Amino acid sequence: MASLRLLQPYRLHDLDLRNRVMMAPLTRSRSGPDRIPNATMAEYYAQRASAGLIVSEATTISPQANGWLESPGIYTDAMEAGWRPITEAVHARGGRIFLQLWHMGRASHSAFHGGRLPVSASAVKIAGDGIHTPAGKQPYETPRPLETHEVVAIVADYAAAAARAKAAGFDGVEIHAANGYLIDQFLQSKTNLRTDDYGGSIEKRCRLLLDVAAAVAGVWPSRRVGVRLSPNGVFNDMGSPNYREQFLHAAAALDRLDLGYLHVMDGLEFGFHGHGDPMTLREFRGVFRGPLVANCGYALETAEAAIESGSADMVAFGRAYISNPDLVERFTNDWPLAAPAGMEAWYSPTGPKGYTDFPAHRSPA
Repeated sequence: MASLRLLQPYRLHDLDLRNRVMMAPLTRSRSGPDRIPNATMAEYYAQRASAGLIVSEATTISPQANGWLESPGIYTDAMEAGWRPITEAVHARGGRIFLQLWHMGRASHSAFHGGRLPVSASAVKIAGDGIHTPAGKQPYETPRPLETHEVVAIVADYAAAAARAKAAGFDGVEIHAANGYLIDQFLQSKTNLRTDDYGGSIEKRCRLLLDVAAAVAGVWPSRRVGVRLSPNGVFNDMGSPNYREQFLHAAAALDRLDLGYLHVMDGLEFGFHGHGDPMTLREFRGVFRGPLVANCGYALETAEAAIESGSADMVAFGRAYISNPDLVERFTNDWPLAAPAGMEAWYSPTGPKGYTDFPAHRSPA
């Protein structure tokens, strides 16, 4: 299996990667109530450092961005300091790691914000059975639409978080513009009903994403900045009728910024909104000239096929990395994958249990 292109070294602009395998961002809720990264997290990421590139779990850029229990942040000195041993542990094992920058927008709750409503592009509530909060599971709330000047301030928050990521020793950053979080809420007509400079047309709905990308690329070299999109997904009650035009326009506009890569959740494992045919990597290849990362539901064979066909330059694996810290080694040696971890282990704030206690494969003596 070592002959597979997926497993060969890859040069991502100025970064030499050991292979074309990306560890996808995985929210694991192990940062504690203070949201400060810790030594158990350092062990977890170091165990998975044979990936060509790790993208960290989604990491909030400000207190307003919070909305997930015990997920990490990158907006205080203590958080920045907490991430440094993690980047050092990954680098000590020859790995590379980007930090994913996150604002949850309407996918939050007032229980995270001292009674203040979560914010979004517009006052459109998530349809669903509720959200886990510090006060237990609660119904979703109708978010407060951001004022125009507040949107500008959020762009500055992204830039400040990107600077902290650089100080913490990351190799780059990924902007989370997928899965129904704040930037996705601005991108999609389902959730963006604005009539100012951030809504009302395909071009204006892209503005927040493009402003954030430009601001972050003012902190990092542009080729150390990636963006993640989910054009097919329904997570957090997303999916818009004009999805194809919207996302192709966004990708073409991002292409002009000379970014590091575009990370597209083209698979349908998170569900499909059904507004037409699913978007494919080939469509994005037509408008984005930089590296493309495929994600969502890939196995070794389909990942290799995506690389061989030229559709993808790298492939991101998510859930397989939970129970297979040595995923690359298993692929390389044709070793079987461990049984998938149960959902109870995904987010449970139980320290090492279900987190760093998945063993590497042991071949027969």
